[in-house]
Amino acid sequence: MLLLDAGIDVLTTMNIQHLESLNDHVQHITGVTVRETVPDWIVRNADEVVMVDLTPRALMHRLQRGVVYKPEQAERALQNFFREPTLVALRELALREAAHEVGQKIASQAEVDLQEPAATGLNRQHKVLIHLTADPKTAMVTRRAKRVSDFLAVECFAVLVTPAGDLTGLAESERQALEKHLAFARNLQIDTRILKGNSGSVLVDFARQNQVTQIFITRPRSRTWLRFRLQDPVQEIIDLAKDMQIVIVSDRDPLRGSVRE
Repeated sequence: MLLLDAGIDVLTTMNIQHLESLNDHVQHITGVTVRETVPDWIVRNADEVVMVDLTPRALMHRLQRGVVYKPEQAERALQNFFREPTLVALRELALREAAHEVGQKIASQAEVDLQEPAATGLNRQHKVLIHLTADPKTAMVTRRAKRVSDFLAVECFAVLVTPAGDLTGLAESERQALEKHLAFARNLQIDTRILKGNSGSVLVDFARQNQVTQIFITRPRSRTWLRFRLQDPVQEIIDLAKDMQIVIVSDRDPLRGSVRE
């Protein structure tokens, strides 16, 4: 962004597996967790997105000829990440993402042409909220919810509820986990909030006040973090938010959750 602000044009390339919102899906396809990722907002802010397409078979031939890696590295790659079924799935992801980008550009231009009043380009009929907890799956939930909010072009909140309204008084491991999830959400340009309270009603009240239509949550493996609450917070949120869609993102498949409308 510093380069762009200085008036310097930036041209770059990236592989689809490095897009942050697809991180869990890529891991599910390949069995590999990609550590080097690019936030989706960087791609969204690009003036132009061009897909450079290469069939899986053509890429495998290039690897076999030693064009991409040295022969020994290429052989290992072909046995692991660069297997044909994996490449086919990644190529399909890239095609879908490119189609989505084109659709978003067309929709944005149509809004400008029609001079619609929504200056921010956001869909005011829907809003998404992410319930942040110390659970490791929170990162997966955040990616999934952010991708949905980007697809719908709607506002997205990441909300944490603590007894003190901040991170004081929490165990060190819990505090570090929450700081990590807050920083991750902010890096994705999600509006983060920390609310004071001991129950899911605080989260639901915030959601209702801000006209949220979808709440993304995860059910923790352990119940030890419920020490501040009288009941399961997930069930409490479901019971209280009957006028909203609750998406419980599963651990096994990040693209399919339990949905209650």
